[in-house]
Amino acid sequence: MCSLDLSTMDLDGDKRAKRRKTQTEDDDDDHHHQPQPTAMETLPNEIIVDILSRLPITSLVQFKFVCKRWRALTQDPVLADMHLSWKADGNDPCLILHCDFPIRNQIYFLDLSAHNQDKDKVKRLYVPFQATMPEFDVVGSCNGLLCLSDSLYNDALYIHNPFTVDCIELPKSRQYSDHELVFGFGFHPKTKEYKVVKIVYYRNTSSYSRARRTVYPQSDVQIYTLGSSSWRSLGKVSYQFVRRPSEALVNGRLHWVSRPRRYHPARRLISFDLADEQFREVPKPDCGGLNRCNFHLSVLGGCLAAAVYGNYGKLEIWVMKCYNVKESWVKQFTIGAYMPKCLKLNLDRHRPLKIWKSGSNGKVVRVLCLLNSGEVLLEYKNRVLVSYDPKKGKFRDLVFQGLPNWFQTVVHTGSLNWLNTLH
Repeated sequence: MCSLDLSTMDLDGDKRAKRRKTQTEDDDDDHHHQPQPTAMETLPNEIIVDILSRLPITSLVQFKFVCKRWRALTQDPVLADMHLSWKADGNDPCLILHCDFPIRNQIYFLDLSAHNQDKDKVKRLYVPFQATMPEFDVVGSCNGLLCLSDSLYNDALYIHNPFTVDCIELPKSRQYSDHELVFGFGFHPKTKEYKVVKIVYYRNTSSYSRARRTVYPQSDVQIYTLGSSSWRSLGKVSYQFVRRPSEALVNGRLHWVSRPRRYHPARRLISFDLADEQFREVPKPDCGGLNRCNFHLSVLGGCLAAAVYGNYGKLEIWVMKCYNVKESWVKQFTIGAYMPKCLKLNLDRHRPLKIWKSGSNGKVVRVLCLLNSGEVLLEYKNRVLVSYDPKKGKFRDLVFQGLPNWFQTVVHTGSLNWLNTLH
């Protein structure tokens, strides 16, 4: 008969009980040390997306660095679409400031949103392709995306989101040895497609002209749709456009001003529909001044606008209230002559050559956009931003910390648009 040592069994039982108690306490400690979900994280995704869509782009960029889940939210195309729709509903835009002086090209941005705490600060943006394309021009801005072209060799083209630092280089198109280029970039709301328009005016190298300005008698309209693999040619165009990018994108249509021709001296407003890819003439306002090179196009309140330079520095702004209806042109603003204080020092002798050439025909003022307050935002001589209050008839020089000495302003909508959802 075997006997049991009860004292040993009791001792082993006590050890096991203590071990279980210690393990339970450790589990409780681990539970207490686990990070508890925040109130934001307990909300449904659709509510979080709605909240985020109302934030300025600078806050969204910071938001994505908080954690992996929040970063994933900022990559949601639904958030990008909702954020764009909120920005379109009466919110002031961002401004992209393109500066190529004193050396190399730089891009800065300024957020004019009233609820942005850093609205008085200009910040420099990182350009990921600067090593391969150190000198570039801004072709256009659309839904948070910039189209940039190589200004040295007229070869490379990039689509770039300056806030996500996402970019793609477009495929090469057919090249011509002796040519000049006119660009356009835009989005059509019906087809949901982004397109780059490249109009090449060229001539045979053997031809010779004694004209004061080089004439390029032949043309080739090239189209690239984001997401496709190559460019398409639409053939020639019967209009000669002023050599600068499209100045206005309205209703899915790009707009240019034509050059006067020998037997057709009148300048014309020409649109290009990004849906059916057709050029059409747009009726001009009856202001009597669009036959000379004294006006530029812009977009005010979503409508096509023409800023006409008059005598003694006066500026008239005509707005087409109903698109493509000639009778809907109205003279909405008349702005008198004005010279910002810092420009009275007459420092134009230090002006960079490139900015001088690409300015608005050497004019003093350029109309940028209509602010939510009803004021008109103006750019003077690529150096000063000024707001004009049409009700009071007063000008206000806008002062921003970090503003470059020389720049070209591009009206921009900050967005989280991701290029990998477009191609």
